[in-house]
This record gives sequence, structure tokens and C-alpha cells, in this order.
Amino acid sequence: MTKPNSKSSALHEKAGVVSPETINLRSVETVQKFRRKSTTSDELVAGILKGNITFLSRAITLVESTNADHLAKANEVIQKCLPHANKSIRIGITGVPGVGKSTFIEAFGKQLTSLGKKVAVLAVDPSSTISHGSILGDKTRMEELVKDKNAYIRPSASGETLGGVARKTRETIILCEAAGFDTIIIETVGVGQSETAVHSMVDFFLLLKISGAGDELQGIKRGIMEMADAIVINKADGDNIQRAKLAKTEFNRALHLFPAKKSGWMPTVSTCSSYTKEGIENVWKTISDYFELTKTNHFFEEKRQEQNQYWMMETINEQLKNHFYTHPEIINLLDKKKKAVSSNEISPFSAALELLSTYFK
Repeated sequence: MTKPNSKSSALHEKAGVVSPETINLRSVETVQKFRRKSTTSDELVAGILKGNITFLSRAITLVESTNADHLAKANEVIQKCLPHANKSIRIGITGVPGVGKSTFIEAFGKQLTSLGKKVAVLAVDPSSTISHGSILGDKTRMEELVKDKNAYIRPSASGETLGGVARKTRETIILCEAAGFDTIIIETVGVGQSETAVHSMVDFFLLLKISGAGDELQGIKRGIMEMADAIVINKADGDNIQRAKLAKTEFNRALHLFPAKKSGWMPTVSTCSSYTKEGIENVWKTISDYFELTKTNHFFEEKRQEQNQYWMMETINEQLKNHFYTHPEIINLLDKKKKAVSSNEISPFSAALELLSTYFK
């Protein structure tokens, strides 16, 4: 059998382009050196106080970490930033999925930065109960605001905390304030138990609604309505303007059924369009009026003091819970008790009491 000529065969290999030895040796060395260097808490604080976004993001990552060493370092940073915090206004924004929270926040944020405000948006993304993952897509949805030099958007996974509020949002607020952000916006996952937690860390609570989606009656829920300092009917544009006005009237009637707030403020209802920007300016005027009233009657300071005490107690509860589940004896005993409860050998309450008894020994 004749051996085929390698030159005429379709299987022969052609010489390709020679690849360079490396992309950029100097860049690689710089990145490696940067990664090797561990930033101290003092360096992080100094960077945060200068308004350095990179250092702020690093500090927030430490705060959100579950690593014990990271937590200790984060606590140092927070403690040193505390004297430079508490100089902002904190606004909580909630609403059912699809109400247009991200679009509204972008339009509202751009309105604030045009007035010379520095805006930090802490957006909490829901974590999957199955995969425990989050999309963290708020920066994608807020395309214009993310490019604004006076705005900072930090999406965080809700994790397994109650209602989907990020576990360390309260501490993140302090870091953003120390970095010079005078307006902090916290976007919640959606209407649910998370609103209670957000309400306990903000000065003003804004409830976003839409009309024409069977949402009017859903909005008249005592807990959420009582927490709201203002209700804004979003997407009031095009053919929806008349329905938005009707919804505004219905919510105004509903608000009069609730008792007066301790702040002395009467919640307002307005309409807006995040698309046309109509009514966005009025939302900021409402919030400004609220702050003028509550600072005059001293409710603003009283509420902040109550919130600080509340979060001290919440932190104690959280730390006790974490310590319980990481206790060596509890780790060994917990699986056994779970199996015993599953096979009806012991009641859940008796099993819990035995575990607690072991822990407190």
C-alpha cells in the first residue's frame, strides 16, 4: 500500500499564529502583588473616609462574610467609622415584585444626584431556597445610575435571614455614611416580613404601588400601611394615568382609617412615572417635608436611638444563635436528635430542651 503524500493529504497540519509568552507580565505581577497584600483595618478606614469606593466595597465584603477573622476585622472598621456616620438620611423602599422598584430608584437617584446629593443604594436580592444563589442584577437594571460618580450601588444576597433582608445591611449603612454618602436607599426584596426589618433601620419608609393589577386591595394591609410614611403609585403614564389617580383616591381613604403616627406626620399618596420622570421631584419634596417636621419635633433623633437599641438586641440574638449551632457538643448531638424526632422517638419540644440543656451546661 502506497503511503499518502503528507503535502497533498487533507489531514496535514498548517502552521498557526505563534502565541505570545504572556499577555502583560507587568500587569500580572501588579495583580499578584495586590492580591498578596492584606489591607489592614486602619488602611480600610482611611480609604473609606476619603470616599474610596474600592475600600468601601472591600469593607462591606468583610461585613457580609461569615469568617470569624473577617468578622473581627469588620467590627474594628465599623467601630472606627462610627464617629463619622449618622449624617445621612435613610430611605426604605418596598413594593411587590413587578412594581418597578429598580426603575423608580434609578429615576429617583438621578434626581437626587442632580441636586448635589451622594446616593448609596443597598439593594437586597432574594436568595434561592434551593440553590441559595442570587442574581444580583440591580447594577444591570440601573444602567444610568451605576455610571453616576455620585452614586454607589451595592447588591447583596438576602441569604437565609428573615424576610430576605441582608444580615449586615445595618452595618453597611454605617460604612456608606462614613464614605460621605448623605442619602442611603434600601430596596427590599418585596412585600413581606422583610419590611419590618427595613423599617427598623430607616428614617423614611416608602411603599410603591401600581394600579390596575388588582393591587389596590392588597395594599390595604394593616402592617404595611401603618409602616408607610408615603405611598407612591408608580407607572402613572400612558393609558394608566386615570387608573393611577383612582388608586390614589382609594389609598387616601384607607390611610384615614389608621391612627395618627407618633411622628406627627400624616402619610401622603402621590403618583409618578419612572419612565417619564413625572412626579419624581414631588417624591423628594414629600421626604424633605417629613424630615423638616421630625427634626423640629425631635422624633428623628428619638427614632434613631430606638433603632440603635433594637439592633443591639438583634445582634445579641443572632450571635447567641450562631454560637449555639457552632458549639462542638451541639454539632455532635443535633443530628441524633433530628433522627429521633423524625422517627417519633421524642417530641420536638423535648429534643429542643435537651439540646438547650446541653448547651447551657
